[in-house]
Amino acid sequence: MRWRQGRRSANVEDRRGRVARRATVGGGAVMLALLAALLLGQDPGKVLETIGVSTQQVPQQTAPQTQQQDELTEFVKVVLADTEDVWHRIFTASGARYQEPTLVLYSDMTETACGYGQAAAGPFYCPADQQVYLDLSFLRELKRMGASGDFAFAYVIAHEIGHHIQTLQGIAHQVRRAQSQMRRTDANALQVRMELQADCYAGIWAHHAHRQRQILERGDVDEGLQAAAAVGDDQIQRSAGRRVHPESFTHGSSEQRVSWFRRGLETGSVQTCDTFQ
Repeated sequence: MRWRQGRRSANVEDRRGRVARRATVGGGAVMLALLAALLLGQDPGKVLETIGVSTQQVPQQTAPQTQQQDELTEFVKVVLADTEDVWHRIFTASGARYQEPTLVLYSDMTETACGYGQAAAGPFYCPADQQVYLDLSFLRELKRMGASGDFAFAYVIAHEIGHHIQTLQGIAHQVRRAQSQMRRTDANALQVRMELQADCYAGIWAHHAHRQRQILERGDVDEGLQAAAAVGDDQIQRSAGRRVHPESFTHGSSEQRVSWFRRGLETGSVQTCDTFQ
């Protein structure tokens, strides 16, 4: 992927080297509460709020960032800048105004307007503060899942920006409102449609970024498709040694994710990304 000559976005907040710290409850109780939350699959942030703990970001002295981490940070800034340029053009063409999100780099855990973010959950978008949260260690996890290459990582970032687009379009709000009145299985199915649309939007970014800056090199498309396949719900369940349960899917199968990413990549059209019809 040709990225080094690209513009760097100024909308990156670097929280690496900061940790969330206590307020009112003893450290032992906090650790037990967090451990219980992780084991039960709960959001640690909500657990801390329940037991009366507030968190704040405080600077911590850490080892200097490695050259590889510095390069990854530059890569993230370029990909984010490309998404800004692409979506500004698309929104302007439709008579709308694109509001740029902030991408937050963090280590291990961080506070968000949506609760307590953890690196173990992977990259995520918080609609409440319109920010994307990313721990660069996820790149290692992506490789472990069978997806490697810079374009694979770019696809992940562009997918999260896709959720920002859904927020600006009002789609995310409509989906959350509908989900609040549904059974779990139906709500999951609707969430799958949200995620597949974000995959399609990631493809739109790649389509237009390549037309504008010729970013794609030989093998890049395959890297992106491999990444989409690697994060399919069925593939993740198999990798964890579990049976595949489609009713529990929240992001879509590998086949679905590849198909919708490819659709956006080939057409570059928002109109072709209506996964709700």
